[in-house]
Amino acid sequence: MGKAGYGGLRRNIILSTLGFSLIPLFALGLTIYSLFYASYESKVREELEFMLESKRSAMEAFFQEQVARLKLLSSLVDYNRVQDHAYLRDVFHRIQGLPHSFVDLSVINSDGDQLAYVGPYDLRDVNYARAEWFQATMSRGNHISDVFPGYRNIPHVVVALVAREGDRKWVLRATMDSDILNAIVREAGKGRAGDAFIINKKAVFQTKPLRGGDMGEVSGYVELTRSPSGTHVGQAGIDADKMMAATTWVKDNEWLLVVRRNLEKELEPVFRARFVAAVLFSVGILIIVLGTILTTRLTMARLVRTDREKALLDDALIHSDKMAALGKLAAGMAHEVNNPLSVIKEKAGWMKDIMQGKGVDRQEDMEGFQAAVDKIDFHVERARKVTHRLLGFARGVEPLRETVSVHDLIDQTIEFLSSEALYRNIKLTRDYLDDLPAVQTDSGQLQQVFLNLLDNAVDAVEKDGEITIKTRYDPEKGETFIAFTDTGGGIPARNLQKIFDPFFTTKRAGQGTGLGLSISHGIVEKLGGRITVESQEGNGSTFTVVIPVETSK
Repeated sequence: MGKAGYGGLRRNIILSTLGFSLIPLFALGLTIYSLFYASYESKVREELEFMLESKRSAMEAFFQEQVARLKLLSSLVDYNRVQDHAYLRDVFHRIQGLPHSFVDLSVINSDGDQLAYVGPYDLRDVNYARAEWFQATMSRGNHISDVFPGYRNIPHVVVALVAREGDRKWVLRATMDSDILNAIVREAGKGRAGDAFIINKKAVFQTKPLRGGDMGEVSGYVELTRSPSGTHVGQAGIDADKMMAATTWVKDNEWLLVVRRNLEKELEPVFRARFVAAVLFSVGILIIVLGTILTTRLTMARLVRTDREKALLDDALIHSDKMAALGKLAAGMAHEVNNPLSVIKEKAGWMKDIMQGKGVDRQEDMEGFQAAVDKIDFHVERARKVTHRLLGFARGVEPLRETVSVHDLIDQTIEFLSSEALYRNIKLTRDYLDDLPAVQTDSGQLQQVFLNLLDNAVDAVEKDGEITIKTRYDPEKGETFIAFTDTGGGIPARNLQKIFDPFFTTKRAGQGTGLGLSISHGIVEKLGGRITVESQEGNGSTFTVVIPVETSK
């Protein structure tokens, strides 16, 4: 593996480790934060609902109490006496109670004329026949009005009911200062930038909000007035993205009580926890990243050392396999060398006899002498070529990049096994493609592959068979194909997936190490190619070596 390959592997290990470490961590953190946020938000909702219900109950009870006080008063007095201002003042002081919720008290006949009045304002001889609250009281029997300034030009609330004495009807009317309502509602809006107020169905403020607006003004909460009866909690109204509002209807669904809380303020504990978690999370990520980088560097350093050791072992194994092949081919090579040596010895003896005898004066002796010298030269060259092939095959395993003729390389390899094949009566057939392009590769290592495959084919055929070597070229892919087909017994299907495994062999003990095909497979891959096998038990086998014409190896 090159430097770029180690760099890519290091990057992939770091990224995959960080991915498997950080993605679950992010998912867990987001899940916990979401659950914590939802839980706290639910708590805020519950507190708002509880506060709202408490204030609604308090306001309903307060209004009922005021109406009850007027009902009690109307049942204790008669129409004639209550028109007396002194008597009405005495009754008014008796029903005031604590706190002093009523500001004044008046008696009004059915025509709207005020007959008697007790209070701090000069409201005698006033007619309320056209007043909205008076008409509502006469039609309903009792009524609590909206906050309005009226004749006194001061915001107040009217509490009125119809009293009956025989066939006579009259109205007992009391007013409450709006400060009382403000005091009741304001308590619900205290703390954490909250707010509380009452609006009517026209979205007009009935109490003064703590933040923005004033009584009698039209508020910006029109959409809240469309909510149905019951209690509702959600983000609505002005600054809805920051505020949570709880609403409920009071006073016979005429007033809407609104309590708002600032979510940012309410959720400050959540945000503080999020900040602390983010800091711890960042520290954890930093530790994971540094630990991953350090661990990966140590792992890659050990991997590089292991790969180097493996490469040395592989080279030694390949060289050993070469030597083993040379040993197996020793008999064939001895024959190849002994034949030229025998001829050389014969010719040299004849020449010695000529020179020790009558000499080489005659023309026919000179011609014979010259022929013998030529014969010696031919067989010396023949022996040199054999030894050259042996030296080339047995050289070191350092990878080379050279231009190689595949056909010449196959022919040279066949020469190593020609004697063995002849002895076993095995025919070696060449099916070469014309104009097969040369390849850029390592001739020594490729020749070792060819020798292993031919040697295995010879062993598979055993005797009286044929081995065909076929070459082809694919111009689109730029690949050369060399196929070795034998007529041996084939390979069982169960062994096809294991034949390239180290030390796997089907030969008898002592006849094979199981390394030939494994080493050949490794060499071909190192040269940028591939090796495949097709076999059917009983019908022989075909091993195909695919080598790119141009390779970066």
